[in-house]
Amino acid sequence: MTATPSSNAYAVMAGHICLDIIPNLDRQTKSFEELLAPGNLLVADPAVLSTGGAVSNTGLALHRLGLPVRMMGKVGRDLFGEGIQTVLRRYGESLAEGMIVSDDPSSYTLVLNFPGVDRIFLHCPGANDTFCADDVDYAALPSARWFHFGYPTLMRRMFCNGGEEFEALMRRAKQAGPTTSVDLAWVDPSSQAGQTDWPPILRRTLPFTDVFLPSLDEIVYMLDRERFFALQTAGGGNILSQADGALLGETAGRLIDMGVAVVALKLGDQGLYLRTTDDTDRLRVMGPCAPADPSAWAGREMLAPCFRVQVAGTTGSGDCTIAGVLAGLLHGLSAELTLTAGVATGACNVEALDATSGIRPWDEMQARIAAGWDRRDVALALPGWRYDESEGLYHSPNDRAEK
Repeated sequence: MTATPSSNAYAVMAGHICLDIIPNLDRQTKSFEELLAPGNLLVADPAVLSTGGAVSNTGLALHRLGLPVRMMGKVGRDLFGEGIQTVLRRYGESLAEGMIVSDDPSSYTLVLNFPGVDRIFLHCPGANDTFCADDVDYAALPSARWFHFGYPTLMRRMFCNGGEEFEALMRRAKQAGPTTSVDLAWVDPSSQAGQTDWPPILRRTLPFTDVFLPSLDEIVYMLDRERFFALQTAGGGNILSQADGALLGETAGRLIDMGVAVVALKLGDQGLYLRTTDDTDRLRVMGPCAPADPSAWAGREMLAPCFRVQVAGTTGSGDCTIAGVLAGLLHGLSAELTLTAGVATGACNVEALDATSGIRPWDEMQARIAAGWDRRDVALALPGWRYDESEGLYHSPNDRAEK
């Protein structure tokens, strides 16, 4: 492992931010259908109020891992906007300094964690819909080592007009110098974002994106809706039950062909998949966080199972997994250790009800891994893949390390 990045070399988190309102519904024992019956009064314990969205979740996770962060989001001049800034200041007085305060309403999400049921979100995009390329403070980027942009799928300006605003933002960010990454969020298929033709937008933006970190279901839907719905139907609503090594490789391969260097696909409780370009020249131009040895990162294809934990809530688990990947690259780790850092950070996240309070300092998390933290089983079909028990990773037959 290389030395921890210096305090003046920071990561910039930009894009979607909101206020998460998370009622504690642990005392509920009724079935899901009974709980949502019209006219029901559901008794809840006190709610957790936290900031949500990629800017906050990934940014605060990096901050809790001990890495300097600057946040760039947009909030309104309302109580929710004040709440977002207040929460950020609790973690660090400077963390709210990059917020743009506008006349648009602030974004909020009501997160319903019913026992035994996947999360339900009631979301208002608010000021995120007006976020544009000019809202990024590009003057701050030359001194940053990383620029992460999250949730363009929930930000109207990013996907309108063929994604030209999104392309302009990523082009300007990459030209400013830092290593760049993008994350997505699930979209309602009936919404404007869900009806948008995403492959052309990705072809415009991925050449300026070094690391792309969507969830498998999000990106399969965006690349091939007919295939997504077929897998969803076959899986009883869950495409992960139908996923296999071939689907992962094909999906990541399409994204690499569009210009990105590193693809990390979030697989929920099945772990995190990594595939990298074979092109060492593309890896070399990743910016300040480019691998020191591009040949060691080229042509990699691996999967890291999740670590075994007692799950309290899954809000922000994907964002925190991303923070672990970014932290691994910021620390200059190998592809194997970076992948492990991703699932470890995600595992710490789900041990708490909110999005980030479960995240531990970097050294403490690394010590937990070194002590022999157990992994969960993987149910995905991975024919021909090899499991390395010492690493806790699956290696594809196509992984460079297997050749």
